[in-house]
Amino acid sequence: MNNIRNFCIIAHIDHGKSTLADRLLELTSTVSKRDMKDQILDTMDLERERGITIKLQPVRMGYVYKNPNDQISMPNQAQNPKPQLVIGHSDLVFSGSKFILNLIDTPGHVDFSYEVSRSLAAVEGALLVVDATQGIQAQTLANAYQAQDLGLKLIPVINKIDLPAADREKVYVSAKTGEGVREVLEAIVEHIPPPKGESKGSLRALIFDSNYDSYRGVIAYIRIIDGALKNNDIINIISANRKTEALEIGYFAPKMKRSELLSAGEIGYIVTSLKDISLVGVGDTVTLDKLKGLVKPLPGYKVIKPMVFAGVYPVDSTDLNKLREGLSKLKLNDASLQFTNENSPVLGLGFRCGFLGMLHLDIIKERLEREFGLELIITSPTVGYELELTNGTVTQTSNPADFPTADKIKRISEPWVETEILLPKSYVGSVLEMLGRYRGTYKDIKYLDENKALIIYEIPLAVMIKDFYDELKSVSSGYASLNYEHMGLKEGDLVKLDILLASEKIESLAQIVEKNEALKIGRETTEKLKKLVPRQMFEVSIQAAIGSKILARETISAMKKDVTGYLYGGDRTRKDKLLKKQKAGKKKMKALGRVNVPSSVFLDLMKK
Repeated sequence: MNNIRNFCIIAHIDHGKSTLADRLLELTSTVSKRDMKDQILDTMDLERERGITIKLQPVRMGYVYKNPNDQISMPNQAQNPKPQLVIGHSDLVFSGSKFILNLIDTPGHVDFSYEVSRSLAAVEGALLVVDATQGIQAQTLANAYQAQDLGLKLIPVINKIDLPAADREKVYVSAKTGEGVREVLEAIVEHIPPPKGESKGSLRALIFDSNYDSYRGVIAYIRIIDGALKNNDIINIISANRKTEALEIGYFAPKMKRSELLSAGEIGYIVTSLKDISLVGVGDTVTLDKLKGLVKPLPGYKVIKPMVFAGVYPVDSTDLNKLREGLSKLKLNDASLQFTNENSPVLGLGFRCGFLGMLHLDIIKERLEREFGLELIITSPTVGYELELTNGTVTQTSNPADFPTADKIKRISEPWVETEILLPKSYVGSVLEMLGRYRGTYKDIKYLDENKALIIYEIPLAVMIKDFYDELKSVSSGYASLNYEHMGLKEGDLVKLDILLASEKIESLAQIVEKNEALKIGRETTEKLKKLVPRQMFEVSIQAAIGSKILARETISAMKKDVTGYLYGGDRTRKDKLLKKQKAGKKKMKALGRVNVPSSVFLDLMKK
């Protein structure tokens, strides 16, 4: 284990994490020049287009360490260099030694923070990448604190010195050109400690990710903490209490490569043959089945719960089965995605889906549209609420349509988050003014240096998933960065805001809002709908209401048909008789008619 180094790369989005991974793979000859391409560890087209990492990816690299104090130009030359001590961690590191470097390339977005935390638990060190032109961002701090809490050795990497705005006197790496990357490899060997563990102890392996293969079943990505694992061993996944066979084990180079043995300190995979990815939970512990009940599981495991919910409907109702198939296939590789059947009187049949956050929702929507050729309607995102009813029952729901009437609700609780907003000092005033317009609680402000400030603010998650981030970027000219952490549930003064068309409730448009904001939101929604809903043959009222109390109203006037146009001459009473008949007909239609609302109205309403 002394010659193993396990590390990951953590950074804010777009600070060059994947590009640095590319250079490391090149310098260690893990990937040949012929097979090399940008963002090689990002396997999805969506990741390449957006320049973000969505799915984490491990890779094993072989590296021959050369002491920079040696006079020999290359470590593989004929002469044998004299072993030298290197100042670093407590173990002896010799020039000319071959090391196994296990890299885990992790997602950078806060939606995937749990996966990042389990990846950090699988390694001993981390490269903390910071963009030389943008400096430290909120998520950089959050990841750094998380790594420190786990006792990881951090190696700061200041990236993008090739850009004109970079201060070259203070920075030293360009992942794009490769300048300074060899020194990063040397620092990994010298400063990141080797893994600890009992190689001859009882098997304990941490699952830090999983994938589904239609032929081989669930493939678990693991770090062996103690003991060893061989092909065809009978294993047990402790929290799921599921017994299965390790049909194949191996490591990533970066493609899966079969191995006969994985021992303490190594990172690799297990082909399990299981068909349900939820049984192979991120953070769970693998041991030998014969040791079940005797081995203590590794700490930190929790079941991932979705935080943001939305209705997903096909624009064409005949695509329902295609949408069901698409969601089922995506769920095979994404245990955090949840969906159940939902029926809307206006939108028809669809699904209520749960996501980790807004980026996760956006990714799933785009993958469904691209990979399955679907056109979708996504209803307004909501969060999960806890309701205490007057009869003492406590229930949870994310769908406003499932809320009982106000007289039956005693208490409504909603999830809150603690946000950390990192920004230049000159924008503190404008951002604090913006925060004052949102319901939340100011906690603290810290000045990190002469230019940077950190605002800590508690706010409901429901506010975060609307226009909060866009307005923050606007008032800070794009310089503010945001990170947040879930705090749990808090009771709120919340009400259900119903939208009625021609006195009929449209449950797909119902919202849960703060009581003080209900009037404003109701007026905005009715005004938007007046512009979007097509005119009918009868007058249509658009109302926003809390229970039986109407807060706002707009009216769409009826279309007029010229019922007297064919008349030529004659008495005036003939025209009056026809107009009176038309008026009576419209009154009857208003009482009995249903408003025809095309799906495009919902698409346009969600965009505005």
